[in-house]
Amino acid sequence: MTEDHAHSRSSGPCWRFGKRHFEFDDRPLLMGIVNVTPDSFSDGGRFLDPVRAVEHGLELAAQGARILDVGGESTRPGAVPVPESEELRRVVPVIRRLRGHLDSAGYRDVVISVDTTKSGVAERALDAGAEIVNDISGLTFDDRMPAVCAAHGVGVVCMHIRGTPQTMQNDPRYDDVVREVAAFLRHRTERLVAEGIDREAIVIDPGIGFGKTAAHNLELLRSVGDLLALRRPVLIGHSRKRFLKYLLGRPVEERLAGTLGVSIALAEAGVHVLRVHDVGAVRDAIAAYRAVKRGPLPPATAAVAR
Repeated sequence: MTEDHAHSRSSGPCWRFGKRHFEFDDRPLLMGIVNVTPDSFSDGGRFLDPVRAVEHGLELAAQGARILDVGGESTRPGAVPVPESEELRRVVPVIRRLRGHLDSAGYRDVVISVDTTKSGVAERALDAGAEIVNDISGLTFDDRMPAVCAAHGVGVVCMHIRGTPQTMQNDPRYDDVVREVAAFLRHRTERLVAEGIDREAIVIDPGIGFGKTAAHNLELLRSVGDLLALRRPVLIGHSRKRFLKYLLGRPVEERLAGTLGVSIALAEAGVHVLRVHDVGAVRDAIAAYRAVKRGPLPPATAAVAR
């Protein structure tokens, strides 16, 4: 799913922004999570130190991540909002150092994303070396965000959320969750294009766990074909999330197996990007599944390209 892969989904969408051009084959691109927060639901506090965060990002790149998603504000249910100044303090030094270390280590093809809803944070992060804005609000919480993304020509992840992180799990209800989420993503994509963002720069995300019950999440995961029909690359962030507790009865530290099972199912369904904590494990699980079902990858493509 890179500039270097010869076999692509020729009839499917590509992701093009700046100097980056991703065409997708039958293996999803992996986005590794770098949470520079004290309170994220799964790994809060582990990578708050910038040195440790950069080390973690390099580890994820070595495991096969093609995108590193750096976030400085937890968006777990009930999370307390972070002032812009604090979010900047957390993410900008990490992005700057991470970009330099990636380049010097030979990972120039690994792209940094900033996970933020604030246009001011996005601007500073892009100046520091980020190339994608991953906005859980679909670029709706900050009126300036679409203009900032358009002006910089960056990649955009447009996600669906109902409510805010503080309110989103207060009894979320839908008449038809798949139809309503797909309609939001379709209409929001058209609006972002009208505001100057290149259509090929946009990836859509149904927002698993963001204003949805476990049943809603499962319905969306079962119906990813409806999202793929929107003709934009689809990103899913399911890693270690609470719906897996509903399915398996496991606490967050025991949800790797569940994450792997969902990852294989989504890869088989044709999802383009998976946002995960455990990049190496997800990569290996998908590769092993493919080897059994379709034959092994050629040796040259089984490893991370440098």
